[in-house]
Amino acid sequence: MDNLALFEANNVPLTPITFLKRASECYPNRTSIIYGQTRFTWPQTYDRCCRLAASLLSLNITRYDVVSILAPNIPAMYEMHFAVPMTGAVLNPINTRLDAKTIAIILRHAQPKCLFVDYTFAPLIQEVLRLLPFDASKLHPLIISIIEIDSTTKRSSMELDYEGLIRKGDLTLSSSASLFRVHNEHDPISLNYTSGTTSEPKGVVISHRGAYLTALSSILGW
Repeated sequence: MDNLALFEANNVPLTPITFLKRASECYPNRTSIIYGQTRFTWPQTYDRCCRLAASLLSLNITRYDVVSILAPNIPAMYEMHFAVPMTGAVLNPINTRLDAKTIAIILRHAQPKCLFVDYTFAPLIQEVLRLLPFDASKLHPLIISIIEIDSTTKRSSMELDYEGLIRKGDLTLSSSASLFRVHNEHDPISLNYTSGTTSEPKGVVISHRGAYLTALSSILGW
């Protein structure tokens, strides 16, 4: 009995991604997000996350790559907490209250492959990029702007934007459940940094299993 192999029938890796998929199937008519005039149901949120994940894969975002985001509590921040782990990449949410120097330290350490930035923080991120080293071995991350759905702000036709990535998400890829399956629950799901300390920010890695169990324990605690 000690040689029983682990396979799909007897072992399911713990990951918060399964919460979103289950909600989309069990509560198809329930509202998932209310933000300003924006309303999404759980199936819509799941579809948007899958589309974004597919677009990230098309940008060569793969397992263990770091994807950073600098944005307030908007739908994009919520969606990226699922879409990025779907690709096997690691989400790095950055506190919007930090100054340029501190954010530069975080990016220098995390070395993200791409950086999503809410348009309201464009001036801040320009200052951050000026503080980062730029050479052949340490290229700046790909910058993707986030313009909120209800915003009247016009985006540049030359730059990548968040909603554009969701629109371009390959439905064939996004509908493939096996593509977004987590194979190792101990893989990192997020990279967070301390702030407000006397020294430089320190990175904290959270696994898929850890995030899943923390979510369940929060429910029990409340």
